[in-house]
Amino acid sequence: MFAVIVNTIAIIIGACIGLLIKKGIPKEISNNILKALGVCTVIIGVQGAIQTSNILILILSIALGVFVGEIFNFEGKVNRFSQNLLGRLSKDEDSISKITEAFITSCLIMNVGAMVIVGSLDAGLRENYSMLYTKSLLDLISGIMLAATMGAGVLGSAVFTLIFQGSIVLFSQYLAPYMSEFLIGEISATGCAIILALGFNMIGITQFKVINYIPALLMVPLSIFVIGLLPL
Repeated sequence: MFAVIVNTIAIIIGACIGLLIKKGIPKEISNNILKALGVCTVIIGVQGAIQTSNILILILSIALGVFVGEIFNFEGKVNRFSQNLLGRLSKDEDSISKITEAFITSCLIMNVGAMVIVGSLDAGLRENYSMLYTKSLLDLISGIMLAATMGAGVLGSAVFTLIFQGSIVLFSQYLAPYMSEFLIGEISATGCAIILALGFNMIGITQFKVINYIPALLMVPLSIFVIGLLPL
């Protein structure tokens, strides 16, 4: 768990530095930097998504995931929860929306990908923390940039990282038998496709309900099973 705590602290430090920098950055420059980060996010998404071994798995996972997300309207539920929670601190709906957006964006960028899963499994099973330490450095830099452009919501991703990565580390011995290299690769590719949609939102080209895409990650094992049954 030590490496996960280091990762959490790195995000907090990065976000705090970013918030300090944010005060000295004019709004127009901040908006342009955010769009530039959006372009980088799109590139990250494309690079990861094309690593899929079978494009049909990615397509089916996304389709099933979005169907479930829309049926249950996870986007609406998360937004309402955020409004109820943050409404006690602020009555400005626009401010609440920005905090929620920063939280979701930073959580996805920092916690979707093979590095998170493999690094957490290595930490739990082999006490090999090198990958999580590398991720901590990357998250420190990401935290600075995201907080400088998106605000305090990025701090929330530290809590999510602690819970999410910590859970994988603690239950690694139970998860490992099911987490083949192939499955991890397909989950990572699907996650990067979601990050691609997030990047387009950051640029301002689209308004995808990204939260409704997240169930796609859980649909990957089912998609692999279904595709495996087809006579291809």
